[in-house]
Amino acid sequence: MKKFMAFSLIILYFVIICIFLTEKTDALSFKTTPWNIRITNDSLLTWQKLPYPSLYEVDTFIKNPNNPAIKEKYKLVKKHFTFNNTYAIAPILPTYYQIKAYGMFGRIGQSSSFKGDTIFTGKPLIPTPITIYNKNNPASLRPYLIWHTVPNAVYYQLELLSGPPDDPHGIKLSQTNHLYSSENIFTHGCQVDLSPYEKEKHIFWRIRALDFHGNPIGVFSTLQKIIINPAVPVPHKPLLDNYDTIPGRKMPLYPVYNWIPMLNTTHYEVELLKQTPTSLITIETLKVNDLFSCYDKKPLMKKGTYYWRVRGIDAKGTALGEWSDLQKINYTAPTAGGVTIATFGDSITHGGGNISYSPANMEYNYQTYLDFPTINLAKSGDTSRMALDRFDHDVLPFAPRNLLILCGTNSLRDENISADTIIAELQKIRQKCLDNNIHPVFMTLLPLNPANIKSVFNTNTDPDWKNKLKKVNDYILSLPCHIDIEPYFLDENGNMAEKYSPDGLHPNIAGKKIMAAIINRNKNLFIWSDPNN
Repeated sequence: MKKFMAFSLIILYFVIICIFLTEKTDALSFKTTPWNIRITNDSLLTWQKLPYPSLYEVDTFIKNPNNPAIKEKYKLVKKHFTFNNTYAIAPILPTYYQIKAYGMFGRIGQSSSFKGDTIFTGKPLIPTPITIYNKNNPASLRPYLIWHTVPNAVYYQLELLSGPPDDPHGIKLSQTNHLYSSENIFTHGCQVDLSPYEKEKHIFWRIRALDFHGNPIGVFSTLQKIIINPAVPVPHKPLLDNYDTIPGRKMPLYPVYNWIPMLNTTHYEVELLKQTPTSLITIETLKVNDLFSCYDKKPLMKKGTYYWRVRGIDAKGTALGEWSDLQKINYTAPTAGGVTIATFGDSITHGGGNISYSPANMEYNYQTYLDFPTINLAKSGDTSRMALDRFDHDVLPFAPRNLLILCGTNSLRDENISADTIIAELQKIRQKCLDNNIHPVFMTLLPLNPANIKSVFNTNTDPDWKNKLKKVNDYILSLPCHIDIEPYFLDENGNMAEKYSPDGLHPNIAGKKIMAAIINRNKNLFIWSDPNN
């Protein structure tokens, strides 16, 4: 028996030596084995397995903008380990993937090159349709057409055709087989009236994205045929926009509701309901003159299960069609003292940007790119005075350990509000923090671009805004805990660079990534209960 055990140990020793040498000498040519990474139409990342039992690491990255504030080209946001050669991805943000392999004694072979999800990172960008109308799923005469969001698109151009276009992936409307086009589309979906073309033998559609100036972002999408069945009921309700959303996203204190608009409807009514043990009860009804979003002016403070829905109304307030489906909100209010970092301010912190995106679009929120969790206590439209006035009601119940503050931009724009007034209000916010054992960290205010603000919002900016900005930011820079973000957004004229904010006020995706990178670099300014942060 002892001889058998000794023999077995010798065999095991040689097996381990063989495994070690196989992995460390690259005897099986791991380093030259191609990964052959691809992403399938059903959002599955696949790759070629190595000719050896391996554990695979799938790293998910976002690409950082080229800015002095950021040194790394890519930011790692997630790791996943699997013995399989597949990984289900969520088409949400412009993301990139890299594969690594491990054997018994560590890394083997080379890391794969970065593979981007072509829906959001293709060159050129080609919009990807979501809705497909075929024989098994025919369209009504007024169907919704939905496609994946094109990053940084401000609006879209839809074209209907009776046959193939002149250029399948061009940037111009087709002169051949053209039926209809529209640029009045500010979400990644719309309802279209096909009844004028019911007699056409074939109907096709395609879409392209446009920037602030109407320049194309990428090219037209691949032509999609629409099979129509007039017997299919026409949808008479808005479509909830649950596409391209980040799983597990946290609702900000002031909710924002998004939908795909109904055809020829510009007024909507949004209803917020709460689940009780016996029924759903309406807690508020909001009327909005907006095509596709509603900013709730009341904070959602209490834990519970909520629902919201929307319907179209005419100018007199009469309902058009039906209520949309219900959208569930499971809201878990943070407990007092259980919040390490809360963010506070106006729309720059609340979220949204690039003109057409609201705080519900989390890719336009700098908190999405932070290395640590936060709760969002910001409110769009706030001046520094408005933020001060709601501090006790909106901040104190959560008793955050740290409060990251960026407010005063809207005051900066107003020629009736002086720099001294803004500073006095920021001082009061800071004092309220100190009086309530909250550690305040202020960010400097961002520059403005008055010409773009005027073009987009048709509002004027205080001509003296630059002097006010300098005075306010000099005060913020004098504070013991501050984060200076302003210099990274300036153009050659000292205005907000358009590449970071087409509307001259709200940073876009690149701008929000820059903000997050600077904050991440200054994590030492926060007070952490966990010293490892």
